Amino acid sequence: MSRGHEAGSRGGPPPAPDRLPVAVVDNHTHWDMARDGESPPDIPQAIAAARAVGVDRFVQVGCDVEGARFTARVVEQYPELVGAVALHPNEAPRLAVDGTLDEALAEIAAIAAHPRIRAVGETGLDYYRTDEVGRPAQQASFREHIELAKRLGKALQIHDRDAHDDVLAILADQGAPDRTVLHCFSGDVAMARECVERGYFLSFAGTVTFKNARDLRNALAVTPLEHLLVETDAPYLTPSPYRGASNASYLVPLTVRAMAGVLNVDVPTLAKALSDNSERVYGPW
Repeated sequence: MSRGHEAGSRGGPPPAPDRLPVAVVDNHTHWDMARDGESPPDIPQAIAAARAVGVDRFVQVGCDVEGARFTARVVEQYPELVGAVALHPNEAPRLAVDGTLDEALAEIAAIAAHPRIRAVGETGLDYYRTDEVGRPAQQASFREHIELAKRLGKALQIHDRDAHDDVLAILADQGAPDRTVLHCFSGDVAMARECVERGYFLSFAGTVTFKNARDLRNALAVTPLEHLLVETDAPYLTPSPYRGASNASYLVPLTVRAMAGVLNVDVPTLAKALSDNSERVYGPW
């Protein structure tokens, strides 16, 4: 979840892009959320629209207690979905002030044990929305989530906003799980290379299509295919040329084709790598 990145006018939903030749996974979407004034998606309709363009599997991410409960319900209803649950970094300071952080972490841990919850996330650090007073609670929560992922043998999905150095330092100090994903990767070339060296996966969202995202495209260009994933972060981060509209999984092909252009590979090759990598991280659907 990356609220606040997008701008632009809102109209009707964007048209469906051309179908991908090889089906891929949207490895980070929020079907319990909606942008202001809108409603959350109808899940069967969202699945059908995405499948029609070659996006046939999804990781639903619940990033507070209510979202985690929702995720546990829908992954049992829809075989196309697996889940990820955590307390979003911006939740941790608020819960710490309320005195309910430990209770919330305990419920997340219980839900994360569900066999169709395949990842702990999104957890991490967000220094854009959390000031210095709240950062110790955020860092402590991040460490707890790292340990939870390792204890349960789950993947880890990381939210990193304006906190690159501390995210990498905590992962190094705590010891990252075997399958660690930088959700909506926002680092530069040097960070991409360090993440690859550590064995992490870099997940790219619609931001890589934005005109002002040259540094992000440069980071993508040095990332090997075997370390790549794709996502929407829906309903946010809609790819160009529809930035400002609500995002949805059926728009993933726009991001995939933009990534293929940056990487100078054909779309089928990239799509197969994205599909294979998703199953390496999250297991079979």
